[in-house]
Amino acid sequence: MTLKGNKKEKVETMEWKKSLQKFVERKKKDVQTEDEKKAEEMQLFTELYHDWKGVAHNHPTLKLPRLYDKLPSEEEPLLLKLREESRAVFLQRRSRELLDNDELQRLWFLLDQFHTPPVVGDDQMINFEDFQKVALEAGPKCQQFFKPSVFTKLLQTDPYGRISIMQFFNYVMRKVWLHQTRIGLSLYDVAGQGYLKESDLENYILELIPTLPQLNGLEKSFYSFYVCTAVRKFFFFLDPMRKGKIKIQDILACSFLDDLLELRDEDLSKEMQESNWFSAPSALRVYGQYLNLDKDHNGMLSKDELARYGTGTLTDVFLDRVFQECLTYEGEMDYKTYLDFVLALENRKEPEALRYLFRILDVQQRGHLNVFALNYFFRAIQEQMRIHGQEPVSFQDVKDEIFDMVKPADPLRLTLDDLVACGKGDTVVSILIDLNDFWTYENREYLVPETTEEVEI
Repeated sequence: MTLKGNKKEKVETMEWKKSLQKFVERKKKDVQTEDEKKAEEMQLFTELYHDWKGVAHNHPTLKLPRLYDKLPSEEEPLLLKLREESRAVFLQRRSRELLDNDELQRLWFLLDQFHTPPVVGDDQMINFEDFQKVALEAGPKCQQFFKPSVFTKLLQTDPYGRISIMQFFNYVMRKVWLHQTRIGLSLYDVAGQGYLKESDLENYILELIPTLPQLNGLEKSFYSFYVCTAVRKFFFFLDPMRKGKIKIQDILACSFLDDLLELRDEDLSKEMQESNWFSAPSALRVYGQYLNLDKDHNGMLSKDELARYGTGTLTDVFLDRVFQECLTYEGEMDYKTYLDFVLALENRKEPEALRYLFRILDVQQRGHLNVFALNYFFRAIQEQMRIHGQEPVSFQDVKDEIFDMVKPADPLRLTLDDLVACGKGDTVVSILIDLNDFWTYENREYLVPETTEEVEI
């Protein structure tokens, strides 16, 4: 064997030993505890940080590394695509971490298997010891649901210190649904900032329509109007400041998404459909009303056309203010603006609806309603009463009733907060803008006995 051959063998042997040593070290790291890994990471970070401090001290012009990069612009298509793909991968990974149907069925089987007797009625119960047994069998994906805090939240008045298996399982299902829905909504969050713009939510609902059996009868030509109708409710109530975007977190927290996804129920009753803004009958009703008001068939509503809304007793003064404050096109209202109008009038007890109506009533734009503003609108009610041959009611009496109802912090003015806090803001608004509503309020003492008598019969 030559000297050159010996050197080559020695080098290969040394390389092999290095590789073996690295392999052994890597295997040792694999069996490290989490605390050991964190300690090692902290030590490495500390060493790198001190090295950086030394470099920064010797080079005063050296700046800290940038930890935040602004969102890529439309002029950077590759960065936009990279961001989009990375978010999609992240959301897919989060989706895989959720319980699927088979895993949920297995969890229910385990809960049934380890339930704690005796059975109370039809509801099986489980105590904390058996709860922990299920946790050991359920697998790592379920561990987040088996915390003592969860058990404590569901603990009620059971004398044996148990919780309802059904309540716990419903809790798990609700959590899984919330995470699934959040991931689904996040896929439409183009900017990746936790918000949805109007176009984002429109795309989400449009693609959701085929999955909702209660919407199977909708013609595709109506889809765009349905989507507009559905999206408007989210933005009217969740974006009162009109920023053009709403938090995904707010969408999940409100009940609107529950109402929308309720349309998955093929056996949803007629009454439930009629009371659900997102149902096909409700959407067709609202759009049908719009078409009926549009007498000249130009796709827009003038003030005279809108005056026929409802019972046709909204005052001219109120309608004038609507067209002054709301977005119009050459003095006419489009369908989207009409939807805001309808949502405000049909939900007058809600703070967001009161905010909308208060802005219209605040004719002086002072942030409060004084005696002048109240009289400005009530004079139109008095005028309508004269036209219908009725004796006008004294404004002074109505003003005193309004202030007695609201009990504002300032005895000379009403704020939006006052109207919301008193719980009767809807009544105050109604008697200022609609003759029919004022007449109903004025004759409430006579109407209530008649209603009661009918019920007794």
